[in-house]
Amino acid sequence: MMTHNYAAILQDISDAIHQTDFADARKVDYIPALASVPDDHFAMVLRTAGGNELAIGEADLPFSIQSISKVFALVLAQRAHGDDLWKAVRREPSGSAFNSLIQLEQEHGIPRNPFINAGAIRVADLIASRYANPDRSVAEFLGQLCGNPGIRVDNDVYLSEDQHGDRNRAIAYLMKSFGKLDNPVEDVVRAYFKQCSVAMTAREMARAAFFLANKGVGIDGRTVIAPGETSRINALMLTCGMYDGVGDFAFTVGIPAKSGVGGGIIGVIPGEFSVCVWSPRLDARGNSAAGIRALEMLIRAIGRSVF
Repeated sequence: MMTHNYAAILQDISDAIHQTDFADARKVDYIPALASVPDDHFAMVLRTAGGNELAIGEADLPFSIQSISKVFALVLAQRAHGDDLWKAVRREPSGSAFNSLIQLEQEHGIPRNPFINAGAIRVADLIASRYANPDRSVAEFLGQLCGNPGIRVDNDVYLSEDQHGDRNRAIAYLMKSFGKLDNPVEDVVRAYFKQCSVAMTAREMARAAFFLANKGVGIDGRTVIAPGETSRINALMLTCGMYDGVGDFAFTVGIPAKSGVGGGIIGVIPGEFSVCVWSPRLDARGNSAAGIRALEMLIRAIGRSVF
């Protein structure tokens, strides 16, 4: 395997990002608590298969992980339910908005994949059926993965999510009407809002995602999930992880990744590294504009993708 000077590559990326005008990018406006994050924040952390960690920017500043949490919730549901999970949630790209009700209605309450909101709410429902504290399960799991048991829900973001969560409640009630939700709607959406409101740093996120690049083995050497299940999670990130921008992202970057409207993106090249990039302003598809640009530059610099 070719050895790359990742420190120099990350510095070049940082310099380029700070010289680029992302004037068309905007922070999310339907979660008011995210609006106060400074526009120019940028962080990127890469953790190699050998355990080396390289960071640029505000790598130790917590941000709201939002939909990145869906990956880790899915792992918890997979642990609890095994392949029965896929009777509740499908594995296909949606081609519709991440919070669409139309597709859910047409498909009789079965979500198209676990990374759109309907799928993630169903996953939260499956977690609520098996875990004693579903409101805290995802945060505690992330704390174990990144080595920081102090990982917590940002209560201001949670309250903002809860107060502006009518559409997600509508999704949950629609699934309930089809008999596709096992627990009370308010219990499920509360757990879902809580997981999306977890605050972590880019460094912690790169550590938490490391098992996806390391055949299911986390930073502490313990097995999180089996290698075959890890490959499945990575496949879903590649095909469903970047909202409606997943096709362009696979074409230009070509790695499994999951974004969140807090401006974070995690990605992996199996056997090589995990990476987290964070910048709060989003493109029209809801992905970090600077984050995608940084990942494009990284992959071009190393001449590698999963393809």
